[in-house]
Amino acid sequence: MDEVNYFEFFGLPESLDVDEAALKRRFYEQSKKFHPDFYTLESPEKQAEILELSTINNEAWRTLSNFDSRLKYLLELKGQLGEEGTNVLPQEFLMEMMDINEAAMELEFDFDPERYAALLDQLAEQERDLQAELTGSLVSGSAETIQFAAMKDYHLKKRYLLRIKESLSKFAVPKG
Repeated sequence: MDEVNYFEFFGLPESLDVDEAALKRRFYEQSKKFHPDFYTLESPEKQAEILELSTINNEAWRTLSNFDSRLKYLLELKGQLGEEGTNVLPQEFLMEMMDINEAAMELEFDFDPERYAALLDQLAEQERDLQAELTGSLVSGSAETIQFAAMKDYHLKKRYLLRIKESLSKFAVPKG
């Protein structure tokens, strides 16, 4: 089957601000329509087709029902994300992250629950700031390209913050 546009699959406009109720309704409609149990007496080809449509339905739901996944999908759909490793984060952001990375490395060698909690709070604050920044950009931006630039910036920064959090969860545990 050709590449499926998840928004078209659910009959929704391509938008970051999707109608959650309509998305959920369409997902359940498609779930019933493409449930493999209703096609057990069909040909193997038809059963395979329905299974694929059921899989697409689940993938589309998983992607579009989550804000960050939907944002990434839209960027990919519109060709706004480069190959892995070619996307560049703003230097200003990377400079801000230096202190956080240093604090994380210190925790790796000398775990302190209070510093760990403070670092997690700092990361959460960064994420809230990113969300506010994106919302402000999308409201004030008029051209689609401005919006995609803001969306891409948000996506790359959020992904960076998530990598730091994942790293912290692996090594920032009390030794003993």
